[in-house]
Amino acid sequence: MKKSKLWSLALMLVLVLSTALAACGQADSKKQGSKGEEGGGKTDVNKTLVFGRGGDSTSLDPSRTTEGETYKVTINLYETLLNFGEKDTTIQPGLAQKAEPSADGLTYTFTLQEGVKFHDGTDFNADAVVKNFERWASGDAEKNPYYSSMFGGFNDDEDHVIESVKADGDNTVIFKLKRPQAPFLKNIAMPMFAIASPTAFEKGEDQFERNPVGTGPFKFVEWKPNDSITIEKYDDYWQEGLPKLDKVIFRSIPDNSTRLNALIKGDIELADGINPSDGVAIEGNDELQLIERPSMNVGYLGLTVTRPPFDKKEVRQAMNYAIDKKSIIESFFEGRANSAKNPMPPSISGYNDAIEEYEYNPEKAKELLASVGLADGFEMELWAMPVPRPYMPDGRKVAEVIQKNLADVGITAKIVSHEWATYLDLASKGDADAFMLGWTGDNGDADNFLYVLLDQDNIGSNNYTFYKNQESHDLLIAAQSEIDEEKRNELYKKAQEIIHDDAPWVPIAHSTPLLGASKNLTGFVPHPTGSDLLSKVEFKE
Repeated sequence: MKKSKLWSLALMLVLVLSTALAACGQADSKKQGSKGEEGGGKTDVNKTLVFGRGGDSTSLDPSRTTEGETYKVTINLYETLLNFGEKDTTIQPGLAQKAEPSADGLTYTFTLQEGVKFHDGTDFNADAVVKNFERWASGDAEKNPYYSSMFGGFNDDEDHVIESVKADGDNTVIFKLKRPQAPFLKNIAMPMFAIASPTAFEKGEDQFERNPVGTGPFKFVEWKPNDSITIEKYDDYWQEGLPKLDKVIFRSIPDNSTRLNALIKGDIELADGINPSDGVAIEGNDELQLIERPSMNVGYLGLTVTRPPFDKKEVRQAMNYAIDKKSIIESFFEGRANSAKNPMPPSISGYNDAIEEYEYNPEKAKELLASVGLADGFEMELWAMPVPRPYMPDGRKVAEVIQKNLADVGITAKIVSHEWATYLDLASKGDADAFMLGWTGDNGDADNFLYVLLDQDNIGSNNYTFYKNQESHDLLIAAQSEIDEEKRNELYKKAQEIIHDDAPWVPIAHSTPLLGASKNLTGFVPHPTGSDLLSKVEFKE
């Protein structure tokens, strides 16, 4: 055989082998790829989770907002000094290995985890913790609405609970309080007090809230407003073996039916805000699983007490008598909710079950309206939530039922809505006559419902009704400082009696929120706070 022929044959063999190896490489790439990734397609092992939800986040700085869509994402990007239990609000170690209180409850010593780094390479240490708390304490109700609600104010406020936060070496932080605060450790564990990289937030607050940097199992990749937020595995995460997924994509799909169809078609693998009426369809689908979130919420109609005629208690009480809550629950919750009579759910310690719920009584509502010169009724705006929430599956349809109920007692209600971030902003400023909203508990404590939502200290932050009552305020402040659980509960029960009579809300329901997921999704544990850590989630082969 001639030399030229040998070279030709050798070249052919090389080309054949190269083609075969390339084909094998493509096959391996597809096998290891994730659905939704380029060249991936539907594969044996999916490493990307697409999470369909009802609305977009309003910020990716958890300290700057109060809405749950933000925390769904940020709990996976940041970490707190202390964690809640996997299924409850018991206190567990987090970025701090332990927290030791003094005998008088005025000093807390936190011992931090060592060797932890933020996603940008900055060291996590005591100095970073101090800078985060200094940042929040020097803010205001608009920038940091939760800080004031949970710690009594900001730096210069007389009622600010925290006296100082100081580093003692690299791995110890000492908190000194002005007075004991019974839920202090639970407050510290809340996702809005996650520790962020000082290097990142010192570059500018507005830039930081769209470019988050924490120590969590995932790091930020991209945010397409009103479309999607993408996060990916942080390879240097300090907890070995986590996360299981390579990527999570949070997709905003406001319409409940569209989100359900996306789940059925396999376009998403996890969906929250499932209509109670769709639960049966998911249970009957062999490729899906229905997941129930433990209930720790309340859905309500807030009445802005500074806007006539809602400045009259009789009108607010009339609203409570006029609305048929049982009909709403039967029509929209499919038996997966209980009627609410208090501003917090029965699962919270200190709940006052002795309070008599306002019954559905249109005639009583008319009598109360007549007693304040409104026998012919009045006109008002009724704000309907634009996105589904765990405590309110379909805000528009519920608003239509309320509208009909009010018409029956002579009240003409015009239904109004806004884009979600605008809705929250305007309602917080007192621009609504009556607004639909709700609350999922952040830490399992009565303080997180009664003080945060209905105390005069929190007007301008989480108290959207602008309700104030000095007697209930004194009770709630006393309850914060009371260490004896039985005495605390009695204080909360008395406060609920006052709030019930003043009626700044029409409490509607405590729901059992539903999620749907692909059958092969495993490791997902729905948390009662609504903020779900996804580090242990994976797909079965």
